[in-house]
Amino acid sequence: MKIIIAGAGEVGFHLAKLLSYESQDITLIDNDRKSLNYADTHLDIRTIKGDATSIRILRESQIKGVDLVIGVTESENTNITICVLAKQLGAKKTIARISNTEFIDFKEEIGFTKFGIDELISPEALATKEIGLLLNQSAFSDTYEFEGGALTLIGVTLSRTASFVGKTVKEAAKIFPELHFQPIAIQRFGTQYTLIPRGDTQFKEGDQVYFTTIKGGVEELYKLTGKIKQEIKNVMILGGSKIGEQTAKQLCFTKFNVKLVENNSDRAFDLADDLPKALVINGDGRNVELLEEENIQDMDAFIAVTGNSETNIMSCLVAKSKSVKKTIALVENMDYFQLSHSIGIDTLINKKLLAANNIFRYIRRGDVVAMTKLNNMNAELLEFIVKSTSEVCNTLIKDVAFPRAAIISGVIRDGKGIIALGDFLIKSGDRIVVCCLPRAIVKVEKLFL
Repeated sequence: MKIIIAGAGEVGFHLAKLLSYESQDITLIDNDRKSLNYADTHLDIRTIKGDATSIRILRESQIKGVDLVIGVTESENTNITICVLAKQLGAKKTIARISNTEFIDFKEEIGFTKFGIDELISPEALATKEIGLLLNQSAFSDTYEFEGGALTLIGVTLSRTASFVGKTVKEAAKIFPELHFQPIAIQRFGTQYTLIPRGDTQFKEGDQVYFTTIKGGVEELYKLTGKIKQEIKNVMILGGSKIGEQTAKQLCFTKFNVKLVENNSDRAFDLADDLPKALVINGDGRNVELLEEENIQDMDAFIAVTGNSETNIMSCLVAKSKSVKKTIALVENMDYFQLSHSIGIDTLINKKLLAANNIFRYIRRGDVVAMTKLNNMNAELLEFIVKSTSEVCNTLIKDVAFPRAAIISGVIRDGKGIIALGDFLIKSGDRIVVCCLPRAIVKVEKLFL
């Protein structure tokens, strides 16, 4: 695919890096020469210095007929303008990064597609949604929902108390008479190797395992993994950023008791006005005495979303030392993901990764309606809609020529999630969730064309 990315900031560079690994034809446009030089020397892409709202610059980037234009500068107005111009100049599809979530809430009413904007992406809104899901499944380290929870992705580190440690996948499936979950990816403790499990794959203590499950299967997983479902009621949020504010607003709406700590006094007063149901505290969240005065030891969850990754990590470690059940830290450095479990933080979230996941489904071939990358693992989850012309249509799962490095994680039919086994017949209109390693993506895509 020919893709133009406008904006060489954190999100733009990260997207360009991921896409360049897949040999996509990438052009990166930005006004900042330093950012472009860094991208040019580290990635196999084309760079253009200039204003992406300039028609001359867009024409220089060979915009006519380009498959996708992604506007991810820091200015949502600039991103919207870029997408409108790109569509008029012949781009096939456009995506704009925005910060005003009202645009997403009312996108059908406003009709952004009429202006030439096919999709709106808000990293802040995606991070807020991710935090809500993590609090809902408090014992697990990662979660993602397909079709409103018809199928749910759950990530967990296996402790020695997990009832199936030492057992194979086949043996673990027999613990419950009805199978409501399926392991789809495993990373062995102390390694960076991602394994797609089969029937004879053995679970080991310390494994980071991802499962897909239907709604009834979540309770089974709590029992099988030895995790305790902890009720989250009292939440402390460090940082009054957009993510902090949106998270507080969402949690107050769903009846959580929320305390928000913000260092900037003017911002704290604004937040107090905007969040009447939350207790807003003006103070430095790095101050342990302040956290103790605000009864951090009585909190069920601690969420650190300041603009500083190190502050977020250190404050979460303080919260863990005070026996807070669930800690979530916002980080910008992708390398920190490798450290999250070893340093004791439950979950790290990253806006760049969340935005990239959301955008990636437009890059994949076939009718992909949802996509996520597994944190800390070299694997993707893709949700395909089966067409009557697809190779998999009217075929039993066991007869599909699936590559070894991929697995069908579940099926959604008529809005209902199904953990489908070998004798399941795939039909037109089914939504098939597939987990696959990078080397298998091309083969998997061909099955759903």
